[in-house]
Amino acid sequence: MDKDQVAEVLTEIGILLELKGENPFKTRAYANAARTLESLNEPLDRIIAEERLGEIKGIGEALQKKITELVTTGKLPYYDELKASIPPGLFEMLQIPGVGPKKVKALHDKLGIKSVAELEAACQAGKVADLDGFGEKTQTKIIEGITFRRTYASRHLVVSALRVAEPLLELLREHPAVIRCSTAGSLRRFKEIVGDVDFLVSSKKPAQVIEFFVTQPGIVSVSAKGDTKATVILEGGIQADLRVVSDAEFPFALAYFTGSKEHNIVMRQRAIQRGLRLNEYGLFKSKEETRDPKLLVACNSEEEIYAKLDLAFVPPELREDHGEFAAAEAGKIPRLLEWTELHGSLHNHSNWSDGHNTLEEIVEHMQELGCDYWAITDHSKSSFQAHGLDPARVRQQMKEIKKINERLADEGTDFRLLMGSEVDILKDKLDFDDDLLAELDVVVASLHAGFSSDEADNTKRLLRAVENPYVHMLGHLTGRLLLEREPYKVNQQAIIDACAETGTWIELNASPYRFDMDWRMWPYAKSKGVKCVINCDAHRVEHAGFLRLGAGIARKGWLTKADVINTLPLDKLMKELKRKRGK
Repeated sequence: MDKDQVAEVLTEIGILLELKGENPFKTRAYANAARTLESLNEPLDRIIAEERLGEIKGIGEALQKKITELVTTGKLPYYDELKASIPPGLFEMLQIPGVGPKKVKALHDKLGIKSVAELEAACQAGKVADLDGFGEKTQTKIIEGITFRRTYASRHLVVSALRVAEPLLELLREHPAVIRCSTAGSLRRFKEIVGDVDFLVSSKKPAQVIEFFVTQPGIVSVSAKGDTKATVILEGGIQADLRVVSDAEFPFALAYFTGSKEHNIVMRQRAIQRGLRLNEYGLFKSKEETRDPKLLVACNSEEEIYAKLDLAFVPPELREDHGEFAAAEAGKIPRLLEWTELHGSLHNHSNWSDGHNTLEEIVEHMQELGCDYWAITDHSKSSFQAHGLDPARVRQQMKEIKKINERLADEGTDFRLLMGSEVDILKDKLDFDDDLLAELDVVVASLHAGFSSDEADNTKRLLRAVENPYVHMLGHLTGRLLLEREPYKVNQQAIIDACAETGTWIELNASPYRFDMDWRMWPYAKSKGVKCVINCDAHRVEHAGFLRLGAGIARKGWLTKADVINTLPLDKLMKELKRKRGK
């Protein structure tokens, strides 16, 4: 196990101990040890091999033994026994928003609740509200949390779907019986949340392809298997459907199964208006539904299908019946952003706050990826839970970044770290004074705490930040966490209008848990001339891969290279960063 895997186990042990009612100092020790391991700047196995684990503050003798056992064997009987001693339903209850270990323990001890279903029944009977420390408000929130979880139980983040789908797609592509293959459905349209994964293959030997598919690694179980279709469950509980068609049918099936339903309805109506019939099997010269191959209008690609219906090709991301038909009729479908056009990210964290990597590690990794720049925007002081920096620490970090950039210049390297801050938007001001913000290359202003159910109050706070000449962009505009937390209420249109007036940018936070601002709002922002910044909000160097995900959502929002600030090279970016301060 590496340090992050060990940290996950230690964190879970702390939670399990809390559920059992153990000494809080003991439970806290595991949580603290997990955080310590996550912040290490060298491999954990090396520290253990050199017998230096005991030198790390907060890692006592008992923890040393457990950590060593996890790293060297990958197992820990103490953890397995502890987990087995807790009803599995208790851990499941922790996934309900607002329900922590203390509440779960109280519910179990006082009402004997062992599952989410029992908790829901107790809430509906009013029993939870009567418990000390709960009340009507908490009971209502628990019911809302259970409903929220149930609503999204069969929904998955697009990154989870991509993680299991892409390896399978590559395996299918390499199979000798496969002619063409693709994903389809909401995954191909790059929806932020997907229900299942659709694969489409063309082949002359469908039985071979089906048999190959259902025996691949990562498939947990096979739900159905026929001559041309199979349904399986992938790791993570994601359902996947594979359909095998002839190569002549492939373009039509791909368009049909990509969707969306609304887009397909309009496509079929356009075909009927032209005396044709369009379905998953083909485009036919017929007034009735048919599969007659003699009536087929041959199309070798989706592009040809659109052309037969007097439309420019519509990229999959735009197929939501959100204006794509008017644009396609007029030949005005834009050339959408490609993720390779991004030069870096302007909102990221290091181990100075709640990130996991040192400045040097970040520089090395981003240079290897071919980035031109990478902004370090650690949290401001009010985000104490994220180890936010006070002004003195910010200025100390500025000196460190300056040294690194001077070294890079001496080495003849063009890559640069940019100095910034993700400054909290407080109730009546920003977390840092203007004199400090003026010293920074990049300022991201974000709401992290204190947002309420009052849309007017949240909007007012954001507008105040937009009007500050030292704020370059707003971070994660609505604060949503996909499948976990609904967005806070805010008048997004008013914010966009204010950004248009002041020249403030809006972030498309590329974390797959956020994708905030939502793709549905970007066409309006674009119409107002508001620029997008696709930011990783990286807390680990691996999060640089979020640039690709963010670009997918930007494409869904109709954005082009010209609409996105971080497609600019470093020299032009620096000019744009200074432009707002000149207003």
